[in-house]
Amino acid sequence: MADKAVLAYSGGLDTSVAVKWIQEQYGMDVVTFTVDIGNVPNMEAIRQKALNAGAVAAEVADARDEFMTDFVFPSLQADAIYEGEYSLATAIGRPLIAKLLVQVARKHGAVAVAHGCTGKGNDQVRLDVGIGTLAPELKIIGPAREWGMTREELIQYANKYAIPVPVTKKSPYSIDENLWGRSIECGVLEDPWNEPPADVYLWTKNPGDAPATPHYVVIGFEKGIPVSLDGVAMEPIALVQALHAVAGEHGVGRVDHVENRLVGIKSREIYEAPAATVLVKAHAALQNLVMAKDQLRFKSFVATQYADLIYNGQWFSGLRRNLAAYVENTQDYVTGEVRMKLFKGTCTVVGRKSPYSLYDLGLATYDKGDTFDQADSPGFIRLWGLPSRLQARVQDVTIGED
Repeated sequence: MADKAVLAYSGGLDTSVAVKWIQEQYGMDVVTFTVDIGNVPNMEAIRQKALNAGAVAAEVADARDEFMTDFVFPSLQADAIYEGEYSLATAIGRPLIAKLLVQVARKHGAVAVAHGCTGKGNDQVRLDVGIGTLAPELKIIGPAREWGMTREELIQYANKYAIPVPVTKKSPYSIDENLWGRSIECGVLEDPWNEPPADVYLWTKNPGDAPATPHYVVIGFEKGIPVSLDGVAMEPIALVQALHAVAGEHGVGRVDHVENRLVGIKSREIYEAPAATVLVKAHAALQNLVMAKDQLRFKSFVATQYADLIYNGQWFSGLRRNLAAYVENTQDYVTGEVRMKLFKGTCTVVGRKSPYSLYDLGLATYDKGDTFDQADSPGFIRLWGLPSRLQARVQDVTIGED
């Protein structure tokens, strides 16, 4: 009996060819695995395509709930945005895929797992590191990194072995999408001077063509997790899909970013993330209302580290688990509602409230009802400035001349 390899299978040309290629090059039977995290329209059709391509078994799984609950929302609680722009939709899906690949490999007694990632991108790192952390005994095969075939050669290989080749029109772009966002690269986008063509965007309306009337949404949070939209309680998938539709209609969620890949190159990426854009901004606004300044300052540092760990494929690392425990603790009082204004490509926080708000109107107001004792200020200022005055008295502190 031949050894088995579990292949992450999308149904496209590369992974369809990989089924036969692994059998031929490694002498292994191939079990395919396809997971839906919001990007697979017809699971049964893909399963059948895998079998037609020569797989000895084809596993499929709907992991959308797990994706949202165990991966997306924890990253939202952490304010994890890579380089201040990317909400990590593709990146946050990879550790889940790695985890499920390992589970399927163990179920079938496989000795290897395989994926269709190239040797140039970040996803190979995320999958390889994730799998290697969870199951170091498994061999990792990356056919697209090994075979050196062009697209035309792949098609010839497929025809040689009667592998069904997808008949869909070839997109000029490389696209990945799931419930949290959509990533687009390649083609004319590779020149960062080029404005993205209109056909790049699928989920968001051109802001210039968006409705002329602003739309308001109210998002309810419990411990940093979005739980309601406009006062209606919703499960994670339904909430994100509903917000995705309304925000996209108003042109919200477009990102054009030149980012620094882990492999050392810069890459121009276009992202569409309507729901993520709104939720990230709303979460930050509510958090700012209920957390003290020093908490917020330190958490912003943690957010950068957390985002880097996700982007760099280190979800299962000890540090990410440590930070996750800290982040969970910070969310104890991030409960309340945020009102957002959606208008021609922008989303603006226009209201927020929480039973745990640290905003005290009596202390903040300059109007009647002011409870701030201004007589306390001179003494406070004198103590606050004491180190500066002391240093100026004993050291040379001068004002520079123009």
